[in-house]
Amino acid sequence: MSARAAKVRATGRGGALISVKQHGSLTASCRCGAVVLEVTGAPIVHTACYCASCQEAGRRIEQLPDAPPILDAYGGTDFVLYRKDRVRCVQGGERLEAHRLKPESPTRRMVAACCNSAMFLDFTKGHWLTLYRARMPESVPPLEMRVMTADRRADVVLPEDVPNYATHTGKFMWKLLAAWVPMGFRTPKVEGVPA
Repeated sequence: MSARAAKVRATGRGGALISVKQHGSLTASCRCGAVVLEVTGAPIVHTACYCASCQEAGRRIEQLPDAPPILDAYGGTDFVLYRKDRVRCVQGGERLEAHRLKPESPTRRMVAACCNSAMFLDFTKGHWLTLYRARMPESVPPLEMRVMTADRRADVVLPEDVPNYATHTGKFMWKLLAAWVPMGFRTPKVEGVPA
């Protein structure tokens, strides 16, 4: 096997097993390795969200038995966004369970029931999938921005290592739109993930 075809195995943050292939794809898994996602291409954006919904969902999921942490030291959720047509579940899709803040919400947070690892946030009406950073390899590009910081806890003082935006900025929204154009404005389902 050539070095180019070989997989590089490593342990990601939060104990996620990952492999990075030389050709630009990566895999990310739940903590126990039963659920595996394959992602191709560059992310849309790497951001941390401080909205009230992400904070509440993080607290709820962290209360599941033996669930790994979701919220960072400042109460935000570290996410990497990808086009839905570039993500597929290659193993363990039947183990994914949807968690919604309200039953009618179009936003579902998918958790691997085997080890209660939060895998991704799916805005079902959108063209992107929001993967939890802890499930991703170290090779993911660094944090670009923090959004919705107006909702952070009153006692939190954020570092100034990246831009901190009070809401979803034009830059954030532009990145989402720019990713949607080459998709032909489609909103695909993620292969291998229950509807």
